[in-house]
Amino acid sequence: MSTVIETTDEAMVENILEELRTCYDPEIPINVYDLGLIYGIKIDEEKNVHVDMTLTSPNCPSIESLPLEIQEKIEGVDGVKSVHMELVWEPPFHMGMMSDEAKLQLGLM
Repeated sequence: MSTVIETTDEAMVENILEELRTCYDPEIPINVYDLGLIYGIKIDEEKNVHVDMTLTSPNCPSIESLPLEIQEKIEGVDGVKSVHMELVWEPPFHMGMMSDEAKLQLGLM
């Protein structure tokens, strides 16, 4: 699965992705973007950012901290007006959502 990105501001997307790659699931040593936890990023004309994300399971111990960490990192991107995080469970996370790089790191390829 790949992240759905809706915006015309490619530079802001690159800056957001750079920040996402600094956030790690505490149980898996892979950043949240390459792990496949970010389902969608939408940036409107006023630079409000909406992020759809999931966790590896509904019982994930980082259910409170990880979305907040991601939100704070994106809020720090130059030009971002606001960030709305939405935790979604459909489709459920599975190993096929990971990037090839993440699969290689975990020895799955």
